[in-house]
Amino acid sequence: MNIFLFIWCLFLFAGSAFSQILTVRDQSTDTPLEYVYIYSKSPSASAITNSKGHVNLSNFLKADSIHIELIGFKSIIIGFDQLVKNEFILYLKEAPFSVDQVVVSATRWQQEKQDIPNKVSTIHPVQIRMQNPQTAADLIGNSDEVFIQKSQLGGGSPMIRGFAANRVLLSMDGVRMNTAIFRSGNLQNIISIDPFSIEKTEILFGPGSVIYGSDAIGGAMSFFTHTPILSTENGNGFRFNATTRISSANFEKTGHFDINIGWENWAIISSATYTDYDNLKMGSIGPSDYLRSHYVTTISGKDSIVSNNNPKEQLFTEYNQLNLMQKIRFKPNDFWEFNYGLHYSKSSNIPRYDRLIELSDNNLKNAEWYYGPQIWMMNLLNAQYSFSNIFFNKAKLTLAQQYFKESRHDRNFEDNHLRHRTETLGVTSLNIDFNKRICQNHNVFYGLELVLNDVGSEAETENTKSGLKQPIGTRYPNDSKWNSYASYLNYHSKLKNKITLQSGLRYNFISLKSEFDNNFYPFPFSKIDLNSGALTGSLGLIYWPNENFEIKMNLSTGFRAPNIDDISKVFDSEPGSVVVPNPKLKSEYAYNIDLGLIKTFAEFARIDITGFYTFLDNAMIKQSFIFNGLDSIKYDGTLSKVKAIQNSAKAYVYGLQAGIELKLPGHFSFLTRLNYQKGKEERDNGDTFPLRHAAPLFGSAHVFYKNNQLKFDFSAIYNDKITFDNLAPFEQNKPHIYASDKNGNPYSPEWFTLNLKIFYQFNYSISLTIGVENIFDKRYRPYSSGVTAPGRNFITALSVSL
Repeated sequence: MNIFLFIWCLFLFAGSAFSQILTVRDQSTDTPLEYVYIYSKSPSASAITNSKGHVNLSNFLKADSIHIELIGFKSIIIGFDQLVKNEFILYLKEAPFSVDQVVVSATRWQQEKQDIPNKVSTIHPVQIRMQNPQTAADLIGNSDEVFIQKSQLGGGSPMIRGFAANRVLLSMDGVRMNTAIFRSGNLQNIISIDPFSIEKTEILFGPGSVIYGSDAIGGAMSFFTHTPILSTENGNGFRFNATTRISSANFEKTGHFDINIGWENWAIISSATYTDYDNLKMGSIGPSDYLRSHYVTTISGKDSIVSNNNPKEQLFTEYNQLNLMQKIRFKPNDFWEFNYGLHYSKSSNIPRYDRLIELSDNNLKNAEWYYGPQIWMMNLLNAQYSFSNIFFNKAKLTLAQQYFKESRHDRNFEDNHLRHRTETLGVTSLNIDFNKRICQNHNVFYGLELVLNDVGSEAETENTKSGLKQPIGTRYPNDSKWNSYASYLNYHSKLKNKITLQSGLRYNFISLKSEFDNNFYPFPFSKIDLNSGALTGSLGLIYWPNENFEIKMNLSTGFRAPNIDDISKVFDSEPGSVVVPNPKLKSEYAYNIDLGLIKTFAEFARIDITGFYTFLDNAMIKQSFIFNGLDSIKYDGTLSKVKAIQNSAKAYVYGLQAGIELKLPGHFSFLTRLNYQKGKEERDNGDTFPLRHAAPLFGSAHVFYKNNQLKFDFSAIYNDKITFDNLAPFEQNKPHIYASDKNGNPYSPEWFTLNLKIFYQFNYSISLTIGVENIFDKRYRPYSSGVTAPGRNFITALSVSL
């Protein structure tokens, strides 16, 4: 009898050990759910389901409670014993509203979204697969809460709450990508990020300087790439994904694969994406101002302006790009985890389309204008240690080294001199972050940050007939330095059951050094040596009158210290003017208030509204300047007005972000988002102008359908117009990128598009996305963009997962 009892117990134990592989399925369709996030707070553990919905729970045996979350589904908190009773099969019920639960961007540690006073939007792989964005800029734009400007097809400059370029921040896996030469004009660096490698994207709205330091004034965009999967997390450490995609408007041809191999303590993931784009074709219905009627070509060594046989084809927008990623994960025990990542991105030459359509005396101004290959490489090492002591419960170290290379190449019409200006950057960063739980409802997050920038700049001119090359003035002083040293502290507390407080402080010290070469320009100084400090803070409160109603308020400050581009640049910034260095430049500061309301009505409606107001003091703007007693100097052989970046303005931005979600009968749902912002710039001389990066009113409306393996999204995307009087002066001086109003003045017309995306999951392994964008073939150009948006665009993407 005892022998049989022993065998029976042994059988139960073996069955239990085997059954620690949890399978998570969709309750309505019985299909497995991938990317389900599973975590426990005590002990600290986390895991993600694979494409078969499997995850290993061997690290959760002693967990007090297990949290199970997936966007679009109701979250569950369950005990391990209950999972045993369920025979390790769990069904998730679709949530009426897509509410994300865990975010990282607000404190550099995982927090429940409901405990964060900032407005944060999240984009998940499920949404990426449905929308199939071509670039990371398009991925961000699909949030319907960030406006994207494009000067050329190979670009995308996010505008957040009236700020853009070096006033918003990019980060990859916790490492800032903003460099010492991020400019105030529209930036295209976001396209170096491969959307196929992204596991999750978070957009933090409003100043984020407490966590991110300089530049995070309008907001911060945090990208998190796929984490290598250990075999103990899903029962099988092998995973393979491949996608091929084509689209018609620019004859896009994309191929992607990633492969994961995992063991008990080690895992690796390799990812590669190659994309090739032809010239972009615009729509048929819209302003004729956008047509590409003529272009410059060189015939027998002579520049000529010829007619375009197909004016809807935007000649010289084509380019291609390669993205590679290699990550290695090592988890020797429950206390330590190490992750290494290598990211590499390289584009072909990218024609600067807005400069190729620029006019001078009613003729095309430039014969050539293109960016050379844009290269970005990052080596990243992250080490995390989990062990409770008097100083912390968790600690992590992030060490990164980045390399950037970019170049500009331009030649005027009928000019034999092709100018080449090349910049390289080496950026080293170190972050040390700590998380300390003081008691059940009180947490402290604190850390240190070091960022070192080394700028290299070269320039030469090439005679296109003789091939002779000669040095010319560089864009920046070669071997310039920009360094940042900082410490921060965040405190999070649940004061009562209905009130949560989060506050933070950060002190930042910035040093900048540039030495000038007077061989090309007679600078009145030989070097700039700038040291400055900044103290920023935040205070947020969350109040729940009841479980269906949430009120948020957040006060925050931000700053942006002058970088090399601001203080040391010498470059033709716009027709007829030249920017010169200004050693007296100081930091600008932002003061912001947010008020948010989130209300849920049973399980059929959800409304979220956030109002904000931001004041930017000591704002850096470009305006007229005196250089060596002169208001104009010779630059590249042309007499040009002198301008410099100066602390000569204040800026005000206010606005509203709102969303409504409805759960409809018959597997349908509805989502609409609206973004309104108004900004002005007030200069010290009393002049007031519209703020350049305050986007027009924009938004979207979506009707979703989901049933079994089929999903579709029928959407309308819209933008309001900006009249000539409401264009910033800088934009008024670029009539070649705008339509003309009845008075012949440039303005940005309103537009809307209708779009349809269909997603079908054939089985566990194969899925197909088809869609048509801009169904009515509208011809439109988003505000401030140099390139016209795609016309009717057919998309097909086939994905295979093993």
